[in-house]
Amino acid sequence: MELTEILAEIDREIARLTQARALLSDGTIVKRGLGRPKATPAVVKPTKKKRNLSPEGRKRIAEAVKRRWAAQKKAA
Repeated sequence: MELTEILAEIDREIARLTQARALLSDGTIVKRGLGRPKATPAVVKPTKKKRNLSPEGRKRIAEAVKRRWAAQKKAA
């Protein structure tokens, strides 16, 4: 086998493998030989709206915590 025949066979094998890889990945043929396809940009999730607590709600929570701590202290 001559050198040109060997190189031609290698080129055919590379083309066949590139097609097989493209079919297995996402159906697109990768340009520039054996490089990886470009990643799709990540989906940006919308930020959630910050929830605010009213002063009355804070006061109720603080009182409930104080009652809870008092009950634990009394039990101990």
